[in-house]
Amino acid sequence: MFLFRFAMFALLGASALCFAFYLGTGRRHYLRWGMAVLKWTVVAALGFFAVLMLSRI
Repeated sequence: MFLFRFAMFALLGASALCFAFYLGTGRRHYLRWGMAVLKWTVVAALGFFAVLMLSRI
């Protein structure tokens, strides 16, 4: 559980860093990277919580 939390916060931090780089430089590829990291972080979190819920049943 600790590793999952650490990975989620690290990925969210990486996404925020990409958004900050986009705001600072205005280069659109940082925005695309940030959105991609955020999207896959949310997908991984949903999958993780789905597995947790199924294991409780």
